[in-house]
Amino acid sequence: MNLNTNSPSFEDIGDATLVTASLQGDRQAFGKIVTRYQRLLCSVAYSSLGDLARSEDLAQETFIEAWKKLAGLKEPEKLKSWLCGILRFKLSHHRRKEARQPLARAEELEHASELESDSQGAEEYTMKEEEQALLWQSLEKVPETYREALILYYREHRSVEHVAYELDLSEDAVKQRLSRGRKLLQERMMTFVEDALARSTPGRVFTAGVLAALPAMMAPPAKAVGTGAVAAQIGSALKWTGVATFLASISGVISSGFALRAGLDQSRTDLERRKVIRTVISYFALAILFVAGILGMRQLVIHGYWNSGYAMWLAQALAICFAASYLYLTVRMFSSSRALRIAERLRRPDLFQSEIDQIGSKKREYRSRATLFGVPLLHVQFTNSEGNEGPAIGWIAAGEKAYGLLFAWGGYAVGTISVGIVSVGLISLGAVGFGVIGVGTVGVGLLALGASAIGYKAYASLSALGWESAFSNGFSAAKEGAIGPIAMAKQVNNEQAGQIVNLASIEQSHVFVMLAMSALVIVPVVLYAKAVRKRMGKGKRES
Repeated sequence: MNLNTNSPSFEDIGDATLVTASLQGDRQAFGKIVTRYQRLLCSVAYSSLGDLARSEDLAQETFIEAWKKLAGLKEPEKLKSWLCGILRFKLSHHRRKEARQPLARAEELEHASELESDSQGAEEYTMKEEEQALLWQSLEKVPETYREALILYYREHRSVEHVAYELDLSEDAVKQRLSRGRKLLQERMMTFVEDALARSTPGRVFTAGVLAALPAMMAPPAKAVGTGAVAAQIGSALKWTGVATFLASISGVISSGFALRAGLDQSRTDLERRKVIRTVISYFALAILFVAGILGMRQLVIHGYWNSGYAMWLAQALAICFAASYLYLTVRMFSSSRALRIAERLRRPDLFQSEIDQIGSKKREYRSRATLFGVPLLHVQFTNSEGNEGPAIGWIAAGEKAYGLLFAWGGYAVGTISVGIVSVGLISLGAVGFGVIGVGTVGVGLLALGASAIGYKAYASLSALGWESAFSNGFSAAKEGAIGPIAMAKQVNNEQAGQIVNLASIEQSHVFVMLAMSALVIVPVVLYAKAVRKRMGKGKRES
């Protein structure tokens, strides 16, 4: 069975057909197998060894061994993975052997003869030893997962589609590996590396070398992601995102600590104190699970263990589930705390004798005499509402539930500027923040910021879902432009995406904005906790 390798349709012939023809002694068919997979095998070998001559030697040995053992291939359609398996076994054996002979790599390289170009028919010069050493010095610093993708990309004429096929990955996964690999390479070496890899591509001479080794053997028995400037700007913006995330995390821990202290001061019995502690732990546990889930998926995708498309939407689903869980937990906290207080008043009435513990007492709140349009300038509740007591309402309001025309702080806060576990406003800050500008562990708004952000424009540290643009240090999905290690949009991690996302403004203002917002989170809770302790710390408690 002889195949015409010059036929225009020959490229469409499947691996199984080529294997069958080779088993019948057709060396041209086996030559086509070599031509089809020589770049893959040479690139994988070079990614592991860092030596062009040795990598091509091992790749040739792999094809020769494949010719000998071709009859043992039970599933011809899996030819590519079978060849890679033989090569990786040889690479493992070679490394073990080299480890026992540390001077092996000190041998001088023989000067390769000039070879005929595949496409132009002109003589091409081979890489000098100094160039090879410099090339590998740059590449060896890149983890092998990214290095394989880079090497194949430039040897496949910058074709993401071919690299995805050769490595059995999605095109999105390849783009992510290429993006990460480029960032890890020293910028001053990039131009050299690209050109040097292109010159190192094996051609027809490699195929001829394999076939030349076959005549002495019997035929196998028949079977029964931008420019350097944009990349630097993206890297800088991602760095500032990390700084901003750290600031937000610290402010969250500090505010949670003071909120816990205020909750304990408001408690009168051991059951109430234990409930406060359990509630705080529940909030923290949800946040930790959410962050750990996003970070875990990020690592799986970056290292090629998971499809980026599935992980992208699961990350956004996790953000929505986290927001829903916090809403549920907050509503449940209010209702269960009120029910527990009623029960504890009946069980231990002796602990609720002080004036501040009497429902309706003026000491349970502060309401300023000054008003504007009939609304107090300041209204602060120091205890959780009971009976007919309503929420705190004022131009500035603070309490379990707070409604502020200018500013509101509380477990549930609604205001022009609102800060709370769940907050709603023009500018909202909270574990879950809904607003024109929404900031939080999950921020939702026209402009959304946070660990996760969902909005028209979304900027986040972990996952961002935007209608127009998205920017994050993890998952970024948007309609127009997205920037991040794992990104999905019309424009991704390039100059156009940078303009849509507005990278310059992020780098210039992000840390300042997060500092200001961290202060808005910390200062109110510190003042509130101090006021609660002053008013309620002297009340009776269960011993």
